[in-house]
Amino acid sequence: MVLTGKTALVTGGGRGIGRAVSRRLAAEGAHVIIHYGSNEQEARATAAGIRQDGGRANVIQAELGRGNAEDEAAALWKEFDEVTDELHILVNNAGIAQGRATIESVDFDGFTKLLAVNTLAPFFVTKHALPRLADGGRIVNVSTHLTRGAALPDLIGYSMTKGAIDVFTATLGKHLGPRGITVNAVAPGAVDTDMNADWLGDAREAVAGLSPLGRVAVPSDIGDVVAFLASDDSRWITGQHIDTSGGALL
Repeated sequence: MVLTGKTALVTGGGRGIGRAVSRRLAAEGAHVIIHYGSNEQEARATAAGIRQDGGRANVIQAELGRGNAEDEAAALWKEFDEVTDELHILVNNAGIAQGRATIESVDFDGFTKLLAVNTLAPFFVTKHALPRLADGGRIVNVSTHLTRGAALPDLIGYSMTKGAIDVFTATLGKHLGPRGITVNAVAPGAVDTDMNADWLGDAREAVAGLSPLGRVAVPSDIGDVVAFLASDDSRWITGQHIDTSGGALL
């Protein structure tokens, strides 16, 4: 229960990696605010599961990536403020990987959507978090291992949006150090989630073969690392890109 007395916001916290993060933070004693954009059922089911296990969870809704990113972030924090006035941990998890396309076939609307959700949203959500975030707090961003080296050709747009998150993480880690706030990014490879279900089914054996550990990641593999970065055990780590791909780049 290393996070007892802490309050965490997890964007996109109702499903996939976000659900695993929400559940693990709650299991460590945190009061978890689960944000969702459109899938209310999954978010409320995650919160209900946390409460059933004896934890604390609330659900808030705010669209990200549909309009003015700063206005959307302000709307999210307005919802948050109606639940609590405390914030110790921010997990920027919400993201999309839709519209896989090479540079020859990518279209403007698809790439703009990736930028809006994966880059602009966490930037402005974090900006509006800073006045609320307690000194000594934690920010954890979800990146990807594909920002190290050349990405898959049909994930060039997605990887570029996450490359910006890596720069954001390192720069913010330096900027917020005087407040005792650490900022780190977890960088998963392929994870067995609903978002990846369409393509992962036929590619499971090949993807498992990329890791020396010989399997595909499950959401809790990432959630457990986020929980470590949210705890005091990670107090001397900041501005880092933490590879959580099971060694897929080795």
